[in-house]
Amino acid sequence: MARINLLLLLAVIATALYLVHTQYLSRQLYTELDRAQQDARRLETERDRLQVEKRAQATPLRVEKLAKEQLQMRTTSPAITQYVRPDGSVIPAVAPVAPAAPATATNRPAAKPAAAARATR
Repeated sequence: MARINLLLLLAVIATALYLVHTQYLSRQLYTELDRAQQDARRLETERDRLQVEKRAQATPLRVEKLAKEQLQMRTTSPAITQYVRPDGSVIPAVAPVAPAAPATATNRPAAKPAAAARATR
């Protein structure tokens, strides 16, 4: 009977030690999980902050300002636009303007009076 009691006592002690070891591992895993969740919350907050910063950096006014100041770009106009054909030749968007002759009474077309124009209808 003493041997059985001694054997049962050793079994109880072994299971108690195993239980303590299992609880210790469980607590370690729980603290590791809590740290991982804190890191995830921190990273989520940082991601949100970076997205807000990215949106602030990509505003059209800021992009236009940087393009003008740092890249010396300018807005397009018909005077500086050129179209390129598939063969590589360039077509100006606006035809070159010939110098205008001064307006005189001799080279201006005669204007009809409004009453005369109505009478001819």
